[in-house]
Amino acid sequence: MERMLLTFYNYECRLFQKVNRHFENKQLNFFFRHITHIGGATCTIATVLILIICLTGPSRMTAISSALALAISHIPVQVVKKIYPRKRPYLTVEKTNFHTNPLQDHSFPSGHTTSIFSVIIPTILFIPVIAIILIPLGLLVGISRIYLGLHYPSDVLAGVILGSCVGSLCYFVLRM
Repeated sequence: MERMLLTFYNYECRLFQKVNRHFENKQLNFFFRHITHIGGATCTIATVLILIICLTGPSRMTAISSALALAISHIPVQVVKKIYPRKRPYLTVEKTNFHTNPLQDHSFPSGHTTSIFSVIIPTILFIPVIAIILIPLGLLVGISRIYLGLHYPSDVLAGVILGSCVGSLCYFVLRM
């Protein structure tokens, strides 16, 4: 089992480095440094609050589902970060590129990725065709976290799963 985990970790580090190695590309750097904020607290909270205020009927209930999912999903994020204090890759993987003043808390799971998926999944369930835009947007936020040297791919995958599950659950519970 230990050997299997080490093999997975080594594979994950190689995948991380393949994404992070493009850090010196000015256009990618600009793009990922900005897109990452879509999954941040300011953007996700502001978005759901604006939608709750501006929308009515079933659309408003979907926005409320997103807001509830956003709030609830961060309970397990914080609990898991305490239980499994995984160091961020810029602290452990050699030759990682990252900006000054990086995050200091633990990396698993990705809070930005959890946030964006907890917000977009109720919207996708309500208007499935919008998945064409929102799924790539959510994935770009996740990739940005790896690109910026802040998360391993499994941190991002855990965020996708957690955000999607909580977003789905909140949507279906509030639609009953």
